[in-house]
Amino acid sequence: MTDDLNSRHKQRMARIQKARERIQATKTLERGLLIVHTGDGKGKSSAAFGMALRSAGWGMRVAIVQFVKGSWETGEKHFFRDHPEFASFEVMGEGFTWDTQDRERDIAAARAAWARSLALIHDPAIDYVVLDELNIVIGYDYLPIGEVVAALQARPLTKHICITGRGGKPELLEIADLVTEFREVKHPYKAGFKAQRGVEY
Repeated sequence: MTDDLNSRHKQRMARIQKARERIQATKTLERGLLIVHTGDGKGKSSAAFGMALRSAGWGMRVAIVQFVKGSWETGEKHFFRDHPEFASFEVMGEGFTWDTQDRERDIAAARAAWARSLALIHDPAIDYVVLDELNIVIGYDYLPIGEVVAALQARPLTKHICITGRGGKPELLEIADLVTEFREVKHPYKAGFKAQRGVEY
């Protein structure tokens, strides 16, 4: 019985392998991707940083711009500060908007971060750019969505760009090559847990 089951499994996997090889042969495009991580669930920035490390593992040059987190101490900030060979890591936000409580200051910080982002996007030495929490500043209208979309449509197609943050605008999702919506199923915060080092930050 076990031998028969194993034989059927092997035959089925061989058929699947051939089908996947046929599908794979039709995929011929190769260029930099515009990626958006959005939704209310946890993990948007974490996934972007994971891709940053994956890119660095292939010898690609990575740049990360954080639009919101400001002076908040995070594990990723510590890691990339201590290992600059993996990525440039620039914190350009001044903190969460409910902490700063100064719209004009937040807009100025978003403008500065966006200018730096554009410089990195157009830098031929950079292969992968993470624009962490860009969706947040767009959502607050600190940056006009039309301006952001136009700039991204005119980007060099030689590099990957990953944008994170909840509330991704439809105009941005429309031009993206890869969109993942992170959905919350369960979160410890609602059970009274505070943010956990190494998991949340």
